[in-house]
Amino acid sequence: MAEALKLIAGLGNPGPAYERTRHNAGFWFVDELARSHGGSFRHDPKLNADTCQITVEGRALWLMKPMGFMNRSGQPLARLANFYKIARPSILVVHDELDLPPGVARLKRGGGHGGHNGLRDIISQCGGNDFLRLRLGIGHPGTAAEVVDYVLRKAPSSEQQLIERALDDALRVLPLVVRDEFERAMQTLHTRAPA
Repeated sequence: MAEALKLIAGLGNPGPAYERTRHNAGFWFVDELARSHGGSFRHDPKLNADTCQITVEGRALWLMKPMGFMNRSGQPLARLANFYKIARPSILVVHDELDLPPGVARLKRGGGHGGHNGLRDIISQCGGNDFLRLRLGIGHPGTAAEVVDYVLRKAPSSEQQLIERALDDALRVLPLVVRDEFERAMQTLHTRAPA
């Protein structure tokens, strides 16, 4: 029996300079999720995170945005999870994904960090990698040397539209994840017609 989803953490960098950059795709997802369910984020200085609670499919869910920079995403998440006794398999981490093109969103259970500094820190701080992931494709610049500049820049409007479509697709399958129908959510999301 799968663990019920209790916490969704969107990853990004705080502050207006980073707001619309590709690395903040995880923030965009939880912002839209909060908006569509009447939630509003408040800063919790003890966690160094913005948090809110919403109800989806009759279940209470925590949403959080860690407010350290990307490579310090783990401690706020670990603190909230420890305080509310939320097991790792009940956590969904939403992040940008270089290895997927814009317009593609993928769900997965567990796995490595794939070079993503936010995931690397979460695995380290939470003591394991058996949490759920929602990977939002942003495409790859082509060479490793260009990655840092690429993720910290805005996508051109044509790519941004694709990313937002993928966000919408992922938001539509979230109720299935909440209802413990993760495999069905994966199948629905992963077989959507390409843009």
